[in-house]
Amino acid sequence: MAQDDLYRTVVLERARAPQHAGALPAATLNGQGSNPLCGDRVQLHAVLDGQGRIEAIRHETRGCAICAASADLMAGRVTGQDRAHVGRLHAELVEAVETGTAPAGLGELAAFAPLHQHRSRRRCALLPWSALIDMLNDDKDR
Repeated sequence: MAQDDLYRTVVLERARAPQHAGALPAATLNGQGSNPLCGDRVQLHAVLDGQGRIEAIRHETRGCAICAASADLMAGRVTGQDRAHVGRLHAELVEAVETGTAPAGLGELAAFAPLHQHRSRRRCALLPWSALIDMLNDDKDR
């Protein structure tokens, strides 16, 4: 499957039928992000385990299909991961959307690499990740 086709398939499937959307009543961490230029908004709810790994995470996303798909893929990918791993994934995704080349191991997140051709849409894919990094950093500073 060509990279552009993978992008369309993954984004449309996850935007239409998210697997990790909704509230998380037991959340001990909450974060949010917004992009006033396009109206995307994301709220994150997470629970960390005793070792600082993300035990559960859910998102409530309002905005474009790219943002919704990114939030949902992110939630699935970071469950069970610690801050350091989340930071590496974020850096790899940034590299992919800025260069068009996805590092090995990025998995379905590689579908966002074609956004390197659409500068204004990069923020849509990265917004949930920025909100997650901010949320984890805020918790670390407590």
